[in-house]
Amino acid sequence: MSITPLMPVYPRCGVRPVRGEHCHLIDEDGTRYLDFASGIAVNLLGHSHEGLIGAIQQQAATLMHVSNLYGSPQGEALAQRLVEKTFADTVFFTNSGAEAVEAAIKTARAYHQHDEGDANRTELITFTNAFHGRTMATISASNQAKMHKGFLPLLAGFQYAEFDDLECAKALVSDKTAGFLVEPIQGEGGIRPASQEFISGLRALCDEHDLMLVFDEVQCGVARTGKLYAYEHYGVEPDIMATAKGIGGGFPLGACLATEKAARGMGFGTHGSTYGGNPLAMAAGTAVMDAVANDEFLAEVTEKGERLRTRLEQFIGNYPDLFELVRGKGLMLGIKMKVESRPFFVHLRDHHQLLTVAAGDNTLRVLPPLVAGDEEFDEFLDKLSAGAASYQVPEAA
Repeated sequence: MSITPLMPVYPRCGVRPVRGEHCHLIDEDGTRYLDFASGIAVNLLGHSHEGLIGAIQQQAATLMHVSNLYGSPQGEALAQRLVEKTFADTVFFTNSGAEAVEAAIKTARAYHQHDEGDANRTELITFTNAFHGRTMATISASNQAKMHKGFLPLLAGFQYAEFDDLECAKALVSDKTAGFLVEPIQGEGGIRPASQEFISGLRALCDEHDLMLVFDEVQCGVARTGKLYAYEHYGVEPDIMATAKGIGGGFPLGACLATEKAARGMGFGTHGSTYGGNPLAMAAGTAVMDAVANDEFLAEVTEKGERLRTRLEQFIGNYPDLFELVRGKGLMLGIKMKVESRPFFVHLRDHHQLLTVAAGDNTLRVLPPLVAGDEEFDEFLDKLSAGAASYQVPEAA
C-alpha cells in the first residue's frame, strides 16, 4: 500500500504535538513550540485550562452522549446563555463550523420556503475570498477555485460579490435572493475586517427586501476580537449566525443561532445531528462561556490586542521589505506581507519554534490563546524578530 493510514488530505508537517501547556505545544521529542495559532482560533483558553478540563472530566464520568430524542437539560442551559448574550432567540448545536454554516444556509432558505415566504428565493449572495467550510454546500458558497477542484459540479444557489463592496452586492440582489452570507472579519481570506458602511448596508438591504443577513463567525466569534461576537463592533445584528471553533475551547462544538423570525421554517424534522448538543460538548461550551462571557475578560482581550498590535506595528517598520501592515481586531491579527506568507510561516515553525497560520492575501495570521500575557507576547516578538532577521526570501522559479 502506498497510501497512508490517515487519508493524505493535509500536508502534515514534522511537528507532532503530544502535550500542551498553557500557550505551548510539546512535540513527541520534547521540542516546545509557542502556539500563536491556537488550533486556528480554537484553543482560546490555551492547552491546560483547569476549568475546561475539569468540566469535561466531570461530564465524561457522568453522561457523555444521549439521543436528541430526549430532553437536554445541558443543551437547554447553554442555549439559554447564548440567547441571553446575543441577538438570537434560538440555537441549534452542531459538531463543527462547517455544520454550523450548513444549518445557517438551510435556515435562511427555509425562512423563504415556509408557508408565509417566497419559494423562489433560494440564492445566497456570498463574497470573494471567503471560507465557510469543506462540505459541498460550504465550498459552493466560496468562490475559491482551489476548493472546487475535483468536486464539480458545485451546488446551485450561490452568487459571488466582491468582499466589502456594497454596490457589487446590491447589484446581485434579485427576486431569487434569500440573503447574504458573510464573515464580518475574513479569516482565511487574510484577516480582513469589513467596513462599517458595508455591514450596515447589507443590513439595510435585508430590511428593505426581507432578506436574511447570515454571519459566519466561526473564526472571529467567541471573544476573539474583544467582543463576544464580532457583529457587536458594528452595532448591526444578523438574523442568523454560525459559530464554532473557540466555543468548545478544543472540544468539537458549533452552533447556529437565529432570531425567532429567521427560524420560522425550522420545525420538527427539518434538521438534525446525532452528536450535536451532546452533554460532553455542552459541558465544554459552558466552561468556555464561564471563562469568556463577561466584561472583565472581554476588556482584557481588547487591551491585550491593542498592546500586541502596537508592538507589531513598531516591529514591522524594522523590515520594510518583508512586512506591509497589521490589521484585525482584538487577538485576531494579521500581518500582511510584501512577499508570499506561507514560506515565512514555515520558516518560523521549523527554525524558531513559533506556530502561526498562513492566510490569503499574503497574510500571516496571529491567533494566540486569549489567556496569553506579556510573557508570551515577549517570547512571540523575540521569535518573530529572530525569524525575520534570519529569513531569506526564496528566489522566484
